Amino acid sequence: MDYQGQRVHPEHHGGAQPHDPRRYAKLGETGGDGLHPPPPYRRNVPRYDSKSHDKKGRGCCLKCICCCCCFLFMLIIVIVAVLAYLYHYYDPKPPSYNVEHLDVGAFQFRPDFSLYTEFIVIVKADNPNSKISINYETGSSIDVLYSDSTLCSGNLPDFHQGPNNVTMIKVTLKGESTFGSGLQGALMESRHKKRIPLTIKVRVPVVVVMGTFPLRQFAVLVKCSLVVDSLSPNKKVQILSSQYDINFEA
Repeated sequence: MDYQGQRVHPEHHGGAQPHDPRRYAKLGETGGDGLHPPPPYRRNVPRYDSKSHDKKGRGCCLKCICCCCCFLFMLIIVIVAVLAYLYHYYDPKPPSYNVEHLDVGAFQFRPDFSLYTEFIVIVKADNPNSKISINYETGSSIDVLYSDSTLCSGNLPDFHQGPNNVTMIKVTLKGESTFGSGLQGALMESRHKKRIPLTIKVRVPVVVVMGTFPLRQFAVLVKCSLVVDSLSPNKKVQILSSQYDINFEA
């Protein structure tokens, strides 16, 4: 009797799972005699969805950019509104400057072709603002030129000019310059024609005070082109024409 072909399987009662009677082959066996290969070792590896992560990252970046743009837009609106209010409240107007009077104290040619001059210039400074005052600081300069050659120089006094104020500034200018024979001849001819072109250049540092708040200092540059009828000492000088050019320098 062939006992090897007989197998006894125990009966199982209840809910227990029956034992799998199959035999498993070792590694390398073909399993041709009814043996089953062992089940492969499986492991569930979570998949990484890179596309979903990129979408989330791009969404966060877009939200940050939108928030920054909205903040900058609101900030610009606030700044513009504040500036518009200040401009409407203070209503700033540029000051005006005019040469009201010119006196000649000395105008002497010397044998060494030098020229000594002494002028007295009265400048009218008008501040038309009702809520803005101006501080004229030290370090100013005023020059009188003929044909780009300096005749005399001086300085403006430092002072405070209040709102709605007109100030007459008297400045004494002195200088000695070297004039060649050609320039002396041109000047004498202009004096003979009673039309002498002069240029007055003024540079003065100022501080604008809005109410009680002083702003940053800057320089006012005034260029005045005059035509006078005479440069004789102790004689009233008549200003025939004038032209002004005002600029600002930070």
